[in-house]
Amino acid sequence: MSTQASVVTGVDFVSVATRDLDAMRAFYGDVLGLPCSSVWGRDDPVGAEFETGTVTIALLHSERLGIPFQPTSHPIALRVDDVAAARAELQSRGVEFGETIDSGVCHMAHFRDPDGNVLMLHHRYAPLPARP
Repeated sequence: MSTQASVVTGVDFVSVATRDLDAMRAFYGDVLGLPCSSVWGRDDPVGAEFETGTVTIALLHSERLGIPFQPTSHPIALRVDDVAAARAELQSRGVEFGETIDSGVCHMAHFRDPDGNVLMLHHRYAPLPARP
C-alpha cells in the first residue's frame, strides 16, 4: 500500500457516451428525474450534465467529439433509498430491468439507458467496514 498522499480530492463527473443526445437528455431528465445543470453548445449541443447529488453524469455525443461510440458495459450505480420502490416507479415510466440482486450487503437492479449504457439502482443496507 502506498504511503504517498493522494493528489485526488474527489470525482467531479463520469462520462456516458451517446449517439442521440436528445433521447438521452429526455431519459436522464424525464425518466430518471435528474436535474440538468449544463448543456454544452447552445445551438448544437454535444453534451449535457445531470446531477445525482454526489457525482455529475456528463452525457457526451462521442462521435461528434471524435471519440468512437461505445456504451459502457459496467454499471454506474445510482444510489436509492429503496431498490424495489425505485424499480417499480421506473418500470411505470417504461424502464426494463433484469433481476433484483441481493449481494448480502446491498440490493441492485440493472437496466440500460436508450444508448445501451448499463446503469444500476443500488442500496447498501449493511454498514461499511471500519477503515484501517
